[in-house]
Amino acid sequence: MKWGIRKKLIIFLMLATVLPFGTSIALSYYQTTKSLNNRFVSTNHELIQKGEAELSVYLQDVAQMSTVLYRYTPFMNVMRDGISQDIANNQEEVRRALAYLFNSRPEIEQMHLYIDKGRDSYTNYHSRISGRGKYENVFSHPYYARLKQSNQFSIIEPPHKIYSYNQMSVIPDSQKKYVLSFHTILRDVPAKTLLGFLSIDINLSKIRAITERLYTKNVEDLYIMDQNGVVIYSSNDKEIGQANHEKWFEKVKVAPKEGKSLEWRDPNFSGVIVYDPFPAPYNGWYIVKRIPYDVLYESARETALMNILIGIITMVIVLVATMSVSFKLTAPIKVLIDNMKKVEKGKFEADFDSLGNDEIGMLGRHFKLMIAKINELILREYKLEIENKASQLRVLRSQINPHFLYNAFQSIGTLALKSNAVQVYSLLTKLSSMMRYSMNMKEDIVKLSAEVEHVKAYLLLQKQRFEEQLEFEVNVQKEAETIFVPKMILQPIVENCFKHGFDQLLEQAFIQITAMLQGENVQITVLDNGKGAGEEQLNLLKEHLMFDKPETASNREAIGLKNIYDRLQIYYRNQAKLTVAAREEGGFSVTIVVPKEMPKGVKPE
Repeated sequence: MKWGIRKKLIIFLMLATVLPFGTSIALSYYQTTKSLNNRFVSTNHELIQKGEAELSVYLQDVAQMSTVLYRYTPFMNVMRDGISQDIANNQEEVRRALAYLFNSRPEIEQMHLYIDKGRDSYTNYHSRISGRGKYENVFSHPYYARLKQSNQFSIIEPPHKIYSYNQMSVIPDSQKKYVLSFHTILRDVPAKTLLGFLSIDINLSKIRAITERLYTKNVEDLYIMDQNGVVIYSSNDKEIGQANHEKWFEKVKVAPKEGKSLEWRDPNFSGVIVYDPFPAPYNGWYIVKRIPYDVLYESARETALMNILIGIITMVIVLVATMSVSFKLTAPIKVLIDNMKKVEKGKFEADFDSLGNDEIGMLGRHFKLMIAKINELILREYKLEIENKASQLRVLRSQINPHFLYNAFQSIGTLALKSNAVQVYSLLTKLSSMMRYSMNMKEDIVKLSAEVEHVKAYLLLQKQRFEEQLEFEVNVQKEAETIFVPKMILQPIVENCFKHGFDQLLEQAFIQITAMLQGENVQITVLDNGKGAGEEQLNLLKEHLMFDKPETASNREAIGLKNIYDRLQIYYRNQAKLTVAAREEGGFSVTIVVPKEMPKGVKPE
């Protein structure tokens, strides 16, 4: 059975729409979920790393609070000698120390100080410092016993309900909240003799403030566990202080240290677990963040659903459009095919005026525009080839002319020497040196000494012209001669002195060039005693240097300085300065300040 174009178009366009679109939706969903997974893991791992670092610093700060006491000599004397020697003063020192430490952090709930000499004990609960009490069986406290038998300076007791040390603090049941306890041993330095213990109970407000920035409430879970698996903090308050025996945590503990995440599926949780171990001294501690798949892939599912809806709408539109236009396509398409065959044979012209006002008509108009564009491009290509030939010829001439001029100068110089015209030979040598320097396109960066020699040659030629009317002085610091600078930054400035600074009424013209090191910079100054510039003219010149403005009659004379300024900014990456000023005694000065070292990649090897 022979199918017509309408049926072919419908079937083909349906297949061409459904298959690629369906495949693209599936691949897009897969790639999106994979990308989201990687991005979420990377982002959340970096987030919990920052939180972990902040928590480590905070815990270290609290653990190190007792070190302040070592710098307080009266208190340390009390710890060594005991309370009994001078009860009134010694108790006041203890109260002062406990009050100072308690007020140093708002999250402190309770402090306990044990003095081994005399077995005295004091507590500070909510700024209420207890009286003196005896703690005969101090090592019944498990953490004090561990501190005595180990080399550890401090031990953290996992979160627990606050309790009274040695039954000395009165804590109402309504205020028994969960606290994290830091137990620290106090030793006599350097003898390491036991002096006592200091315990600091803090509430979890600061830890909560840090961790709440690391997860989304009611959506994600966050855990901090110590080396024994006890939950130091959790997004679920009921789990704080409890041992974590979940299987996923056992998996985290045996996972590679360099890993960042693992995927977990069980009836209680399905999603990605991002984890990171704490650094020393909290070895064995973990910070863990659980992200459910529902949250992780929510945007991917929304995107996939949107793509499916778009696909359905597109298929309906394609079906309707295909059926409506299939009857109108045959004739215009045949005309287009015939004209395309002519183009294939090299005949770039169309033999129709219009194919209608619909899409096929637009295609015909664009086809004609394309042919016109091709003809235009062919013509442009010919012109470009001609221009390239002309450019190559100009380059060839620029290579020949300098050699011709050098040879001509050498011949004239030889003739001058034979005629005993030594001065003419000298001037020709200077002029030849100047031309060789300015025409050498291989070097953009030269030593300052080379630039100065070029200016000297120019001034000597001008000296021959003006004779006694011109005097010049060049002072270059020895250390500055080897500094690299952009080529041709001095001669145009000196040339401006003759073009704009001197007039015929000036009896004695003077130009001075100085260069010296100033710290990490080189300062080059060119000044003359010419007619200078008025205030208005000077302001216009400064404005032209700083801003790009079109050339006018008023700023045409500043083009040379502007070019030098722009080149300096390019070479020194906006670190160079060029300033102009009118001298009080008459004349004009131009000062250039550039770094002693050119930026990396600019200075020649």
